[in-house]
Order: sequence, then C-alpha cells, then structure tokens
Amino acid sequence: MKPGTRALGLAESYTGTAGEATLAGAIEAADRTVESFSFAAHTIGGTDATDAAVAVWNDIDRPDVAYVLTAGVALAWYNILDLERLSDATGRPTIAVSFEDSPGLEPALREAFDGDALAERLAAYRALPERRPVTVDGDTLYVRTVDCDDPERVLAAYHGDGRPHPLRVAGAAARAADDYRRDSAT
Repeated sequence: MKPGTRALGLAESYTGTAGEATLAGAIEAADRTVESFSFAAHTIGGTDATDAAVAVWNDIDRPDVAYVLTAGVALAWYNILDLERLSDATGRPTIAVSFEDSPGLEPALREAFDGDALAERLAAYRALPERRPVTVDGDTLYVRTVDCDDPERVLAAYHGDGRPHPLRVAGAAARAADDYRRDSAT
C-alpha cells in the first residue's frame, strides 16, 4: 500500500455515566501522518452511533480517504453501529476491529435490555457481517468487513503495537475530547 493512502479511524470514549459519549474520527496516512480530526456526540445506551459516525465522515469531507476503520461495533453501552449503512454513506470499504475473542454480544444485550429496546439491538447486532479472526503482524484481530476482501492487507498497512494506528489515535482524541466536555460542563 502506498504511504499516503489514508484511513479514517473511528473510536469513542465515555465516562460510563448517563448522557453522551464522544466519537472521534482521525485521518491517518499509512506512513503514520495524522492529518485531521472530527468529533460527534452519541447517546450512551442509545441507537445513534451510526448517525454520529456518518456526521464525522461528512464533517471531514475528505474524498482522498480510502478506508474506514472502527474500534468495535458496540459503542457506549451497546449503541450498535450499522456497518452497511456506514459503508454506503462513505462509499468506502469499512472494517470493524475488536481485539479479544468473545462469544458475542447477545448474552450481554439480553442482560442489559428487554422488550422493544432488546429487539431493536438484537436485530442490529444480527444484521452485522460475520466476525472472523485475522492475523496481522503476529497479532490476532477480530474483524467484520463491508466491501473489503482483504482486511489483513489493509490492517497491516496501519498496524502498530497490537492495534491499527488510526484507531489508537482516534481513541486518544476521543478520550481527550470527552474529558474536555466533562470538565467544561462542571
């Protein structure tokens, strides 16, 4: 992959209290040049994470971004991303990355929600592409992909210290922005 190939990393932060979480988008080239950031809020325990991700994409307005990477699919207390919708909105291959093997989210969703709220989240979760392990530079990552046939190659271009670097940068930016929002509100 060319060093200037860019990816948008999306990661979130929240304090675990009621209210809003911060979603950060970081554009980074494969040579590790970080170029810009954008932020959006989404509801903790809500269903608006995909709207926030699309808002970040629209705000950055960068047609040179080749890939969208997300840190997982269940943001801020099971606010589940719709990867198909995100890929459609961006027109880019989309890769959701998680870092640990798990039996899936259904048991946790059943513990946290009931009724219509549970049904809506189960439907969103079950509509996601299948999760599968990939090995990148000796690290096992778990991915769900839309319009990406070779996530190993894409992730290898941005990989560092066990995580894709655009996700690491977006996560740090989200934590800093979340801290700022929380501290300025008090």
